Amino acid sequence: MPHPHDDFPTRLHTAAQVRDLDARLIAAGTPGFELMQRAAHATWRALRRRWPDAGCVTVLAGRGNNAGDGYLVAVLARRAGWQVQVLAVGDPAQLSGDAALAHAEARAAGVPIQAWSECAALHGVLVDALLGTGLSGDVREPYAQAIRLMNASEAPVLAVDIPSGLCADTGRVLGVAVRSDLTVTFIGLKLGLFTAEAPALVGELVFDDLQGDATIVAQTPVQAIRLASSSLPRLAPRPRTAHKGQYGHLLVVGGDRGMGGAALLAAESALRTGAGMVSLATRAEHVPAVLARRPEVMAVAVASANQLLPLVERADVLVVGPGLGQMAWGRSLLSAVAGVGLAQVWDADALNLLAAGAVSLPEGCVITPHPGEASRLLGQSVQAIQGDRPAAARALAARYQAVVVLKGAGSLVAAPDGRLALCDRGHPAMASAGLGDVLAGLTGALLAQGLPAFEAACLAVWLHAAAGEQVGALGRGLAAGDLIATVRQLLEEQSPCLK
Repeated sequence: MPHPHDDFPTRLHTAAQVRDLDARLIAAGTPGFELMQRAAHATWRALRRRWPDAGCVTVLAGRGNNAGDGYLVAVLARRAGWQVQVLAVGDPAQLSGDAALAHAEARAAGVPIQAWSECAALHGVLVDALLGTGLSGDVREPYAQAIRLMNASEAPVLAVDIPSGLCADTGRVLGVAVRSDLTVTFIGLKLGLFTAEAPALVGELVFDDLQGDATIVAQTPVQAIRLASSSLPRLAPRPRTAHKGQYGHLLVVGGDRGMGGAALLAAESALRTGAGMVSLATRAEHVPAVLARRPEVMAVAVASANQLLPLVERADVLVVGPGLGQMAWGRSLLSAVAGVGLAQVWDADALNLLAAGAVSLPEGCVITPHPGEASRLLGQSVQAIQGDRPAAARALAARYQAVVVLKGAGSLVAAPDGRLALCDRGHPAMASAGLGDVLAGLTGALLAQGLPAFEAACLAVWLHAAAGEQVGALGRGLAAGDLIATVRQLLEEQSPCLK
């Protein structure tokens, strides 16, 4: 199923990297005012496509280049015969360079420009050209007041480059931020448009490269890579002579009393996404239910670490934590696998016990924390984790020397070597118990089939989120197990079993 972002670049940048790219395009011969005009035309095209019959625009302008874009959008609206006004929240007398030229062009075109007032009428489509990507601290007055009144209005909102008040590097709200219906961003995609609080504020996203020189763009450093269907890691096709022993024996360890479903979800997910064999070490009372629901899973009752170790010796990959609990049973099993030199995926209570110092993480693991688990692993507040998710993911990868999946809106995958990937897929219906267990099993299955840890995590996160989008389209009530069949279908589309 096509996704609105399929044609976007996969390279994600910081605000500073995009400003540097802008400067190098100018140095290479494209005048800054020409780039500003292209941005205004791109914004106007997107506005007219989204609201063709609006007929009225109110531009709220600051005092930087973002304001310059807004003034030029007002000129285009005026020339098209629309009603237009600019509310100058930033003093036009403080504009300089290309932004001052844009203001002068608006005045020459007869665009009505008036100073901001809390009593100003907000008519038509509201164009947020207030602050742009250069904001570093919290939004100050009178900008904060203007943003609050924009958000309180029932008018449609278009943000120029980025919703004002949203950090372009992290997706954190800097005090208060515009809630836009449409954001038109330029030159390079900013990481902060896709993670943390951004998905609730950006609305529909449109990207325009402003015809930037592709060679110069390619030389620009990146902060992260956006996972896209065209550039995902792939599993190799299977030969006609394939047998189960070639695709790994995966062992799920978990399912303390009352939590057997989590371990079963992980096992079923691994089975359905291609692991050659799947075993489950769990409490004795869960074994009959597992055999009744999924007899292909080799469910074994385990009461102690001594009973677990023979199963571990036959496995190639471990998925540890779903339903594990933090009682003596779970702690003993986790201690047993912590010293084993196998590829492992740790999730849920395995991470809570790791954070508590009960065990050490083996080398080469994949860990899949949500923000709460990440806060315990790093000893920080959840607010701090969410305030800079890219930094948190990288810090986890460095501290634990593991591939990290920091779950949440705009999930991130970080490697100890500094690589960072972002997934911009998903659906709010995925806010449901058990989804992490499905992801853990899927990640383990991809490891069992030979993908390296970072690549397995990237592919698993994308498949999981894309499946959530498809199933979530039916609305509320998504159950974790609903994803598994769709994940299998998407994996076959992305990595066909046969050539």
